[in-house]
Amino acid sequence: MQSLKLSVNCGECLLSIHPNAEQFPYLSMKVAIAPVIAPEIEIIEEQEEEIELEPLYRVIIHNDNITPMEFVVQILKTCFYLSNPKAADIMLTAHVYGSAYVQTLAKAEAERRISKAHAQSGNAGYPLQFSTEPE
Repeated sequence: MQSLKLSVNCGECLLSIHPNAEQFPYLSMKVAIAPVIAPEIEIIEEQEEEIELEPLYRVIIHNDNITPMEFVVQILKTCFYLSNPKAADIMLTAHVYGSAYVQTLAKAEAERRISKAHAQSGNAGYPLQFSTEPE
């Protein structure tokens, strides 16, 4: 059976392994181990910035006796990204009651979509009208 001697020096990290000296009289091993340096970690606390959100506005569609119902549904789908059943429901509500709620959007987005709807209906020769009111 073989005996094993192990010595460790922490200066430059010398590691010596000495098995049975009669069988292996000159066996010695040196291993250089680099010291572990922990990285500096800086913790930065984020301060919550108050973001002022744009005011919300309700988009309202107004009925007229000229614009075809199918065209109104198409405008609601393309400009306001509504599903076909939802657009048809809003169109019928405006037809029966004179106006109907379409959706609530940030003021700039509501104005952008209304401008797009007015441009498309004007290009087609229809007087379809939308308006906004504060939420």
